[in-house]
Amino acid sequence: MPASDLPLLTHAARVAGRIATSFAGPSARRWDKADGAGPVTEADLAVDTYLRNTLLAARPDYGWLSEETEDDDRRLSRDTVFIVDPIDGTRSFVEGSRTWAISIAVAHRGEVTAAAIHLPLRDKLYAAGHGRGATLNDAPVRVTRTHAPPHVLAAKPNFDDGNWPGGRPASDRHYRPSLAYRLALVGQGRFEGMLTLRPSWEWDIAAGALIVTEAGGSVTDRAGAPLRFNTEGALLNGVVAAEPDLHAAMLSGLVPGVS
Repeated sequence: MPASDLPLLTHAARVAGRIATSFAGPSARRWDKADGAGPVTEADLAVDTYLRNTLLAARPDYGWLSEETEDDDRRLSRDTVFIVDPIDGTRSFVEGSRTWAISIAVAHRGEVTAAAIHLPLRDKLYAAGHGRGATLNDAPVRVTRTHAPPHVLAAKPNFDDGNWPGGRPASDRHYRPSLAYRLALVGQGRFEGMLTLRPSWEWDIAAGALIVTEAGGSVTDRAGAPLRFNTEGALLNGVVAAEPDLHAAMLSGLVPGVS
């Protein structure tokens, strides 16, 4: 399955990047979604429409889960589903920053089998297929343990002492606005780990999780449980992703949260 799906995802990601960059970030029409769910722009919707039409035309038997498409419970009856974030880091896009990504994954019976994350303004295309390794612009990537203390990508509240009764491992905190990009950077070996302790949407995580694991890293929820995708609520119990030794050290210090 990854062998046939991965070229489809990478091609679609590149075209979607051209669509997104045809909109000028700060001047793109934008509005706020209901219930404080954050901003959305005309670029998000244009990318979502392109990806939905293109990917489902190529794989009509697959289900569909996207941040910018109203959820449809019929996806739960499909063995295989696309999981998409048309623009991960919309605030970054609106600000005119380069640090936003298009994230596309395929999950089969709960496990991600193919993934692509594209940052068009940084000319980066990360990809992975189950059992086939992870790449950046077609060159293989691997997790590493380079920095001492390790460099971890996380928003500041994740490092609050109350989250770490077992003690937070020594680390330097860094930040990027896109969760997909944070995961890809761990897979690339630029950073040793990332974590987000809040409930996390599947479309933010699915593609990056496969890139990390195919690059030799470990990825679980905050309680240490394997990640499962295409679930009813499409939410994960936080995410801890890192090279294996750091992953174990972070889990040992964390408050697990609800499993």
